[in-house]
Amino acid sequence: MILDTAQAPLYVQLSDLFRQRILKGVWKNGEKLPSLDALAEEFHVAKVTVRQAIERLTRDGLLSPQRGRGTFVTGAPQDNRWFRVETTLENLSSVYRDTHPTILNIDESTRAPLLNESDGVAAEKYVFMRRIHARNGQPYCVINIYLDAVIFAKHPARFRKETVIPILMGMSSVDIVSARQVLTISTADVEVARHLGINVNAPVAEVRRVFTGPERRVIYLGEVTYRGDFVRMEIDLKP
Repeated sequence: MILDTAQAPLYVQLSDLFRQRILKGVWKNGEKLPSLDALAEEFHVAKVTVRQAIERLTRDGLLSPQRGRGTFVTGAPQDNRWFRVETTLENLSSVYRDTHPTILNIDESTRAPLLNESDGVAAEKYVFMRRIHARNGQPYCVINIYLDAVIFAKHPARFRKETVIPILMGMSSVDIVSARQVLTISTADVEVARHLGINVNAPVAEVRRVFTGPERRVIYLGEVTYRGDFVRMEIDLKP
């Protein structure tokens, strides 16, 4: 099986694969798609599933079935991979300053994070915030934030309404001694899929960020889950 019957309906998965072929230029604008029989054989599905996938992309303006001639590519999907996963703290702060996401806070409480020994030493108390970031009405990440309660108390209104990292970078009273992040490729669970408007088990990028202050105290922990189709990462390789 090429497609997974335990995930989204087969025609939805197939239409996503077709969309990627158009986006990557495998199927170019004006080009004719392979026949229904050929596509059904390639993906091991029924022809009706191929038709449903084509109908879905036809509604999006990407394909045009023409009687007696076949199906042609008539458009290209928008490339949403605008969010850069940065590798320096200053660049990361600039990304959040420049994007001005819409923030929806869905939880706030006092909660201790799960820290590894290598992360550092826990602060006495943390404020926990779970929020969704959106751009142009499209949710692109779910984030869990654990912020040292002493720091949160300095600007509670701002921390609730704005992205946290640029605020931290602008606070003269906060000394960020170290900042580290780990990126993992994963799949969306039911809750993340619901918040981001994607299929269960769709690809996502999980980023865990830890900032420490003096004496290795963990002042910020961010656990971010990004839509996989919104993220790109560029790294300069050292010769």
